[in-house]
Amino acid sequence: MGVPFIESLADIKRWNSAKHLSKDELELGLIRCLAQIDANMSVFGNGQFPTPATTNGLYGVMGNDEWTNGFWTGQLWLAYELTGEFRYRTLAETNVESFLERVERRHELDHHDLGFLYTPSCVAAFKVCGSEKGRRAAILAADQLMTRWQGRGRFFQAWGPMDSPNHYRIIIDCLLNVPLLHWASDVTGDPTYAACARDHFMTTCAHIIRADGSAFHTFYMDPTTGGPDHGATRQGYSDDSAWARGQAWGIDGIPINIRHTGMSGYRDYARSMRNYYLNRLPEDSVCYWDLVFGDGSGQPRDSSAAAIAACGFAEMASQETGEEERTIDEGALAITLRSLINNYTNDGPEPGAPILRHGVYSWHSRKGVDEGNLWGDYFFLEAIARKLITWNPYW
Repeated sequence: MGVPFIESLADIKRWNSAKHLSKDELELGLIRCLAQIDANMSVFGNGQFPTPATTNGLYGVMGNDEWTNGFWTGQLWLAYELTGEFRYRTLAETNVESFLERVERRHELDHHDLGFLYTPSCVAAFKVCGSEKGRRAAILAADQLMTRWQGRGRFFQAWGPMDSPNHYRIIIDCLLNVPLLHWASDVTGDPTYAACARDHFMTTCAHIIRADGSAFHTFYMDPTTGGPDHGATRQGYSDDSAWARGQAWGIDGIPINIRHTGMSGYRDYARSMRNYYLNRLPEDSVCYWDLVFGDGSGQPRDSSAAAIAACGFAEMASQETGEEERTIDEGALAITLRSLINNYTNDGPEPGAPILRHGVYSWHSRKGVDEGNLWGDYFFLEAIARKLITWNPYW
């Protein structure tokens, strides 16, 4: 196992001397989240879901058809756990029925994003209230994800026909999809799910993470040998830049996979990705959509990447055994969340609006640029929950 270079932090005092988040700060963030969720429940009920990103500041209404629907249901479960108010649970359970129907019909599930769909919705339902419908739906989703397994290369193929050489690749996002398989092994007793998840994690770390701690968005494998071919991007600025959301998926996904596998030797991969990310943040500590950009670039931010990274800092801090590294993680979490709460949240709720403003879905296709998006809203609330309550992670 090769270990990437870990950059020294350019301004380590910025992170290791950060003021801790106060309860008042966290509760302000929570109040804003709950107010917006309440407003959105008046729009997205009875099997209706928000679109992945807003248009002109508002989500559209859609059915359970996209890869992002789980993040809306995940917000409801988090709101229920944080408040105990059954109206959140009631709507979340209605959504679980929709997810069960979707996986039974295999509707729009021929891709690797089963974890994004079924972990914050149905695994959460089982963990929070013992939902048998949630359990059944999530196991079926894990079975569906297993159909994406490429045994020769030891990875889950992201998209496209399984026999297509042009689609024989992984993407860094999948680090948040494979925890579904660890859960499936835990509840079924079948070790196959977890074994494949572990191998995918190792393949990802070996090839997607560059020597300097930045990451490719996607990596193509050789369909003949199963070995590495080349890295590329689909969402980042260029093949050799560092797409901010991809970097955040690594910061969060690596320690989550370490928690499931016990493979603590991979912790330096997370530290390497963390330091690379922190060294390229602008003054307000919320990243631009690609880390090649900084203040003065005129490029849009991606608040959703910052929210994902915040969850990663929290996960890393929970695992660190050394005080120095844990202090950096906790400082990065505090500074990131404080900036998101003060500068990026909607302080006046409106039906259909996002919790977090200034995110980016896809810069190249001009979708959701400088808009809100569902995963940003979800991970922002998850980061707050990680600080306010003793939270049993869905992932």
